[in-house]
Amino acid sequence: MQNKYVMEILKEYERLSEEAKSAQLQRQKEIYHKIPRIKEIDNEISRIGYDIASSIFKGIDVESYIKERRRKITDLKMEKAELLTSFRYPVDYMEVKYICEKCKDTGYVKNEKCSCFKQKLIDKFYQQSNLRDVLKKENFDMFDISLYSSEKYKDELVSPRKNMEEILISCINFSQNFNAISDNLFFYGNSGLGKTFLSNCIAKELLDKGKVVIYQTSSNLIQILRESRFDENISRERIEEINTCDLLIIDDLGTEPNTPYSQSELFNIINTRILQGKKMLISTNFSLEDLMTIYPERITSRILGHFTMFKFYGDDIRIKNSINKRKPRI
Repeated sequence: MQNKYVMEILKEYERLSEEAKSAQLQRQKEIYHKIPRIKEIDNEISRIGYDIASSIFKGIDVESYIKERRRKITDLKMEKAELLTSFRYPVDYMEVKYICEKCKDTGYVKNEKCSCFKQKLIDKFYQQSNLRDVLKKENFDMFDISLYSSEKYKDELVSPRKNMEEILISCINFSQNFNAISDNLFFYGNSGLGKTFLSNCIAKELLDKGKVVIYQTSSNLIQILRESRFDENISRERIEEINTCDLLIIDDLGTEPNTPYSQSELFNIINTRILQGKKMLISTNFSLEDLMTIYPERITSRILGHFTMFKFYGDDIRIKNSINKRKPRI
């Protein structure tokens, strides 16, 4: 599946590059027709460029000659810019306009995938999972803190609402200062308290900034890793993307098969990203005590030692939200 996406993206880059060059030629024809002197200038610059390249064979003071010729090119470019602006055209009107200036719409920078290529690839995964539609509804603007009770909850020191206000601030700070902080986030608590919602909020903020974000439930993640390792038709590059993406979100930790293989793969992913300084967000419906029972010490020690813990508690807000939606409007 991934190879199919790569080929689709490469074809898209080829189309974008051709369109950019075609549009540039049309603008060039337009300018040459309206301002003939600019065509003369471009031709003269080309001739001088050829003269510079062949100057070594002319038996002259090459350094002085090249310096004088380059000065002439500068004068011509200044004249060209003045002509364009006098006719109310931008100075760069005749240049090729690329969507991505870093890779010039090729997808690669110095034989490495450009960030725009990586993001297009991740976007393909989002389209497949329909998560992009989810992010239209699950983002910070749609987060409703009023769904959380302001009353004391069991033995907790602060109310669910106060607790969520603090968590929300931390999530926004994580998104806004992503490049400057080294935190990993760990959400735990009962279902229906907003863990996945806030994970999606963070994902959207970072995707909008062009960060490479991969979101998977823990069960899907283990399945992907199993297929990548044992199916030779699936590219191992998929594992590399999981290891190196800007943010890896692992939702519903504990829903994956609890086998030695799954635990080994989970440890490898978490440990590799910690060693590489790559950020993670993990959520689970289990308590910390349950996790200590379910997972071996080498996994729990990585989580407890390298993640900032956020406990979610209170009444199921999905039920409250559903009730609110059914209330008649006055």
